Amino acid sequence: MYVSAERDALEMAVKKKLFSKGAKRQVTVPDGLVAEVEAALVRRVLDRISMSRKAGRAVTGFEKVKDWLEKGTATILLQASDGSERGKSKLYKPGGRGSFFDILTAQELGLSFGRERVIHAALAAGRLADLFRDDAVRLSGVRTIETQDDGNDPVPGKV
Repeated sequence: MYVSAERDALEMAVKKKLFSKGAKRQVTVPDGLVAEVEAALVRRVLDRISMSRKAGRAVTGFEKVKDWLEKGTATILLQASDGSERGKSKLYKPGGRGSFFDILTAQELGLSFGRERVIHAALAAGRLADLFRDDAVRLSGVRTIETQDDGNDPVPGKV
């Protein structure tokens, strides 16, 4: 079965019992399935970032990210959804669809780099960046402002 990686589509599939219809038999859908899907996607994107970091294909910190962007090394810019807009606006976004994501909080980004909080990060071109992009696009469809709000002012999480 395939369900679009959009929160509304997942919620409708659960509400209308479309999983049972698609399987042509009774299917038990756990309470909180959409939240579980979101959590799994968050784990996947964090793992992709962590693998990129270990392979030397990811950096964090304003100056390092800025340097990668200027040199053309960075193909994906990541900025914490709860970072200050003033600080985030100082970095230009690499061109192209899927080259910028602000779907993770500073605390979540920090997990991938072994830090408490990370505001700016960048990924270099390659297979890991491509895999990250695919999963991040899915997460951006499932994640909402409310689900990434950690008590700070809500900010958009779309690509």
